[in-house]
Amino acid sequence: MSNISGFSTSVIAALTTDQIQALTTADIVALTTAQMAALTTSQIVALKTDQISVLSTTAIGVLTTAQVAAIETRDVAILKTSQIAALTTAGVAALTTAQVQALTTAGVAALTTAQVAALTTAQVAALTTSQVGVVTTAGVAAMSTAQVTAIETADVAVLKTSQVAALTTAG
Repeated sequence: MSNISGFSTSVIAALTTDQIQALTTADIVALTTAQMAALTTSQIVALKTDQISVLSTTAIGVLTTAQVAAIETRDVAILKTSQIAALTTAGVAALTTAQVQALTTAGVAALTTAQVAALTTAQVAALTTSQVGVVTTAGVAAMSTAQVTAIETADVAVLKTSQVAALTTAG
């Protein structure tokens, strides 16, 4: 059992990136939400893929926009659908376009309606053709006019009938 949960948030924030990388996955699982929120962006960048993979949905849900943007693109690609669904709408809006493109199609399909509505036009434009094809019909319906306009022309061709129908109510 890890003792890290007994560390104060100031001690957590003071850990070096090498110390962060030395934490076991059990240590990462044991972090409290206050400790997760105390991690600096440099510490988030230092997290290894196996450490990111064990973050609880509760831990993901407390990440600040700066912390979300600091997650390495390669690590965004391994996020479980439950972790993606746990991102706040502000967290989703903070994803870089490279991070958005790194989401698996299952990850994009897991985006809630509110998360889809929170995507920036740059993020929508960055979606790959396969990603656009898996946005839920409710997600498409929640898109603003600006978001719909941002869908790349080539991506419109992959929209399902239900998604096209949802476009008439979007925006």
